[in-house]
Amino acid sequence: MTMQDDKPVSGVRMLTVGADDDGMRLDRWFARHVPDCGRGRMEKLFRTGQVRLDGKRVKAGDRVVTGQTVRVPPFPSQPRETVKAPPPAVSESLIADLQARILHKDAQVLVLNKPSGMAVQGGTDTAVHVDALLDALRFGAADRPRLVHRLDKDTSGVLVLARTRAAAAALTAAFRERRTQKLYWGIVAGVPQPMEGRIRAPLAKVHHGGVDKIAVDDDEGKSAVTDFRVVDQVRKRAAWVAMMPRTGRTHQLRAHMAHIGTPILGDGKYGGRTAFLPEADGVTRIKTLHLHARAIVIAHPAGGVLRVEAPLPPHMVRTFADFGFEEVLGRDEPMFDLDV
Repeated sequence: MTMQDDKPVSGVRMLTVGADDDGMRLDRWFARHVPDCGRGRMEKLFRTGQVRLDGKRVKAGDRVVTGQTVRVPPFPSQPRETVKAPPPAVSESLIADLQARILHKDAQVLVLNKPSGMAVQGGTDTAVHVDALLDALRFGAADRPRLVHRLDKDTSGVLVLARTRAAAAALTAAFRERRTQKLYWGIVAGVPQPMEGRIRAPLAKVHHGGVDKIAVDDDEGKSAVTDFRVVDQVRKRAAWVAMMPRTGRTHQLRAHMAHIGTPILGDGKYGGRTAFLPEADGVTRIKTLHLHARAIVIAHPAGGVLRVEAPLPPHMVRTFADFGFEEVLGRDEPMFDLDV
């Protein structure tokens, strides 16, 4: 429960974060407890520093902790004529497909094999996304599942959902405290040299050519570490690479693989033309991102360790066949340290 302190001063409210909201993103907390503030106005309040957490400036993605105090500034109420457009109708076939993608289900955790091309959360011109479909994944539970981490829209694979508030707090803490390990499979243009190693290259967000992207920046970047190894290759043309991010930066794997000169196949944003192989030997030009969240090992909220693997998406299955890569379960085992 979130409680309001004595009396607001000059219209300012000071709200205390309750135990039920521990670990929640601040913008989600704000939307839940200050529902009369629209999304656009909320973003402006964050941007101008009017929302404070224990007296400090914050970002929308910061996490709240039980007992912290949130400063909620005064703001005009929403105009009465402002009416939200109804959500788009979701087809029964889409819901059935998503339900069929459940890899693991218990009383506290769901694990989904997210399809490539589906965003995890909504945004501009993104009406259909995982977050909008969570009611279809209740399976009789009182609450809708909660997102506890993210995948890029074009990245397929393992996506963990919490089925209770307590499980969400535990799983969020596991990600935050790095008591989890994620394994990705990708096909890259070229073959990394050396064929196994660790990439240490700090990453920062940059704006270039009208596009926001992530780039290696030794001065302003945040620490980013990725372990990788080549599993198989097609001459010097392409390679199947297993990757384990040791940090969780946005677009980390895409930026790191491009940084060492072997961009992920289909990743024009980071690899440019080199990320698209020319037609040759019967293999057509491939334009879809070939990055898959293959497996996760995470501390389970009820105790012990949960490990889940996701089968490859159809476009990567076809590319594996084109290149003669043989998917064998367990070939990635040496990269895992199960003590999470």
